[in-house]
Amino acid sequence: MNRPTDPHKMTQASTPVGTHPGYMPGFGNDFETEALPGALPQGMNSPQRCNYGLYGEQLSGTAFTANPPERTWCYRIRPSVKHSHRYEKIDLPYWKSAPCVDPDVISLGQYRWNPVPHSDEGLTWLTGMRTMTTAGDVNTQTGMASHIYLVTESMVDDYFYSADSELLVVPQEGRLRFATEMGIIDLEPKEIAILPRGLLYRVEVLEGPARGFVCENYGQKFELPGRGPIGANCMANPRDFKAPVAAFEDREVPSTVTIKWCGQFHRTRIGHSPLDVVAWHGNYTPYKYDLRTYCPVGAILFDHPDPSIFTVLTAPSGQPGTANIDFVLFRDRWMVAEDTFRPPWYHKNIMSELMGNIYGQYDAKPQGFIPGGMSLHNMMIPHGPDKEAFEKASNSNLGPDKLENTMSFMFETRFPQHLTAFAATEAPLQDDYIDCWSDIEKKFDGSPGKK
Repeated sequence: MNRPTDPHKMTQASTPVGTHPGYMPGFGNDFETEALPGALPQGMNSPQRCNYGLYGEQLSGTAFTANPPERTWCYRIRPSVKHSHRYEKIDLPYWKSAPCVDPDVISLGQYRWNPVPHSDEGLTWLTGMRTMTTAGDVNTQTGMASHIYLVTESMVDDYFYSADSELLVVPQEGRLRFATEMGIIDLEPKEIAILPRGLLYRVEVLEGPARGFVCENYGQKFELPGRGPIGANCMANPRDFKAPVAAFEDREVPSTVTIKWCGQFHRTRIGHSPLDVVAWHGNYTPYKYDLRTYCPVGAILFDHPDPSIFTVLTAPSGQPGTANIDFVLFRDRWMVAEDTFRPPWYHKNIMSELMGNIYGQYDAKPQGFIPGGMSLHNMMIPHGPDKEAFEKASNSNLGPDKLENTMSFMFETRFPQHLTAFAATEAPLQDDYIDCWSDIEKKFDGSPGKK
């Protein structure tokens, strides 16, 4: 049996022909990959005896009768029942789940935060998670939560999975490695990762300190949005999503597994690494995606389209056209519309909009919305450009103009987002954000003949 000499090194397959090194391209594909030759059964899922003495096990991300089903067959050194023992409840006080409505916190309003600063405290993926907002109900599997992560230390012989949610990870600084049951994902700013519900992993720091954003999706998993009349191309193309090739650990070492289940955290102790999947095939996998490959589309004559035109991924709800969550990206792009107010217009929206700035300057808020910062405009709360952005857009020369050095995003949900006590009292809230609209002038002149 292959045994890594480095105690935390995962044995990995050679790169399949025609794929990105270490990854397989495609979104929603039925992948197959093996870290040892012949470890993957052919022509069937559950042979009487698996090669190498492996155990066959299925991880299902949907009900068995869902169409299409999302599931992956794993061939592992031990079945996952051996990665589970008696549980003890533990407290991760900064990681909250919906419903989390603090009666002393006002969520109604327009809010903006500076980047949550790093501290001298050593923080892992679990202890460094800071919940900013929650929406919906984790118990009924609707809604979401948004978090900031601050990570300075690797998880050592410590593993985690969420039974509650799929996690969308958006790095802002630093580099992380997600050593998962299905392989390795290295992640850096301008990339995202999608970690499915039930997937077990360990998070290591490749370059720290690391900070970023997390959207915790309680509902249906993220999928590519319907392009409608846009057609088959542009936006996020399936080939640019990368799933890891099989990799495994065979280590006998005291370890812990932490599980998030119905908003609570429980820990169990085992005597080995649970990252022991030697081969797998299926369509329920983790992914990474390079945001620089997102191909935006927009107006080429007049008017500013809805921000939905910039959707990278969507998590549907039971109501067609109204998402549980949309993940929307605002990146470099050309602005060419004629006789048009080009930044986002003033509006109130049934959707709640939480924005984060990865780097650069956002065109509707040239001041104060800095990299690592966040803003929240809750459902039916008016918002839009500040005075500087309005005056510039109203009076600028409307030749072709390229927005550069900019990348921000939005977690948009049909549910109201409730601030946590951390967001309201500990995170660096910009108390004067509401004043960014105070100097907007009345320009109305109803004099006869005036236009």
